[in-house]
Amino acid sequence: MACEFKDAASCWKEIMSDVSKNRGLLSVIEKFAGENLSPAKVVFGTSGWRGEIGTDFTFNNLRIVTSAIIEMLRSNDKPVMQAMGVSGFEEVKKRGIIVGHDNRFLGPEFAMEVIGLLQKSGIKTWYAAEAVTPEFSAGIEMLNAACSINLTPSHNPANYAGFKFNPADGGPAGAEITARIEDVANRMMSESVVIKPIKPESVEKIDLNSLYIKYIFMRKTLDIERIKDFINKEDCIVCIDNVHGATRGRIQRILGESDKIIYLRTEDDFLFGGVAPEPSEKNMRGVEKALKESRAGFRLGVIMDPDGDRIRFADAKMQIPMNYFGAMAFHFLHVHKGIQGIGVKSVGTSNLLNAIAGKLGIPVKETRVGFKNFRPYLLKTAQERAVVAFEESDGITGYNHTLEKDAIFGLLLAIEMVAVTGKNLSEYLGDIMDEFGHYYPDRSGIAVGRSLTGEPLIKKLSVISSHYKAGTEVIIGANKRTVKNVITVDGTKLVFDDGSWLMIRPSGTEPKVRFYIEARTEEGKKAVFETAERITKEALGMGV
Repeated sequence: MACEFKDAASCWKEIMSDVSKNRGLLSVIEKFAGENLSPAKVVFGTSGWRGEIGTDFTFNNLRIVTSAIIEMLRSNDKPVMQAMGVSGFEEVKKRGIIVGHDNRFLGPEFAMEVIGLLQKSGIKTWYAAEAVTPEFSAGIEMLNAACSINLTPSHNPANYAGFKFNPADGGPAGAEITARIEDVANRMMSESVVIKPIKPESVEKIDLNSLYIKYIFMRKTLDIERIKDFINKEDCIVCIDNVHGATRGRIQRILGESDKIIYLRTEDDFLFGGVAPEPSEKNMRGVEKALKESRAGFRLGVIMDPDGDRIRFADAKMQIPMNYFGAMAFHFLHVHKGIQGIGVKSVGTSNLLNAIAGKLGIPVKETRVGFKNFRPYLLKTAQERAVVAFEESDGITGYNHTLEKDAIFGLLLAIEMVAVTGKNLSEYLGDIMDEFGHYYPDRSGIAVGRSLTGEPLIKKLSVISSHYKAGTEVIIGANKRTVKNVITVDGTKLVFDDGSWLMIRPSGTEPKVRFYIEARTEEGKKAVFETAERITKEALGMGV
């Protein structure tokens, strides 16, 4: 069968054209994954290394990346060991590494490759099997493990696999670690290294979900008993769409079985029904249908991605993206639960949080895109500790919780929010906006010439911050606005005197410029987008 396809990419194209008809071709993909020895470029982006199964993410390339990590650890390089949170390789060997995967194609087989190589180097291993990203983070702390390897590409389509690496604090690996892995792995790739598979001597399994449940009870940020009581006693419905991902079964173990909790798409399906398994507006249709058909007084719905680190919310009236929910979580945790600290968010996220925090006299920190950038504000030793930390792309965590984004935490927090306030999410959001102001975020972008990919595009767009300094007047639609603040932590964000803003951020991998905007009315978004595009074209010399 493999001879019918010149490579895995063409086979995947056929599979995805009709997943119900062509799922039998996965055996061909497995063959390509085992036999393809072509090197790949290893890049750890904002959330790990990802590649197409059988094309970039092959068994040999996985062994190379694993070997690169082992070489990095063996080197005992002081800055790397400090970033890892260990004294050296001997400590890593003793404390051990947790290895697991989401429920994608070849997950168990990939994990055994990793475990075999780690054990050959004398490193203690635990096999988590199917697990979600926040469970690895909690598991590291509960087991006092040195680090974890989680084989997941998060919300990417079915043809992808991925590799997440978390050091001893449980958070995403920082650049000090990932840059070293990239250097070693890409050197080995350039040398066309072929590494033989090593079978594990033994496999010690660990139930990360049980550890996670103990973890959330210990941390006490969430009131699990209050949440259970609400589900048992109130007229409510909670609809959870697992999109065939590894989050399935998790909530039952935390809250127990209940006919008030509906679960969608829990069946095994390596191909996710042919959809990209992301918590998108379009993928929420099943949740919205279930909520609208219910007559319960309290209605809450969510969709979570396969590795449980992204989540989107809804009630019977509207969808609530993370731009809004993150600000609501900050308000709830501070005002209703008395948690002290600061607000933390990525720079492209709604300024509703800024409005709430400003009125309450609380600082806000805006970071570059990437959850790893929240680490300084999530550590127990942080002088400025986050009440909540969230990013526009559906990731959230909270005070005294994991350093990883956590969809399960988001869901449980949402239920507690409804239980304590006695309001559905849209009602609570409406009350917050009535008090602190209305904000309407959105995002878009434009394509540019291929010659501008990467550094050339970054350089050309860098002039925006010097042309539009604080105090500069800008025409937005029919209105004249003044630049109140300029933030350059990730692209250029211009905040205007009415609280609206635009952010222009170059893609680091594609010939594209991304726009993140926020208007003070729904109708005002068009004018802000047009302004972002005009400013971008001026900077690129494209003409307006």
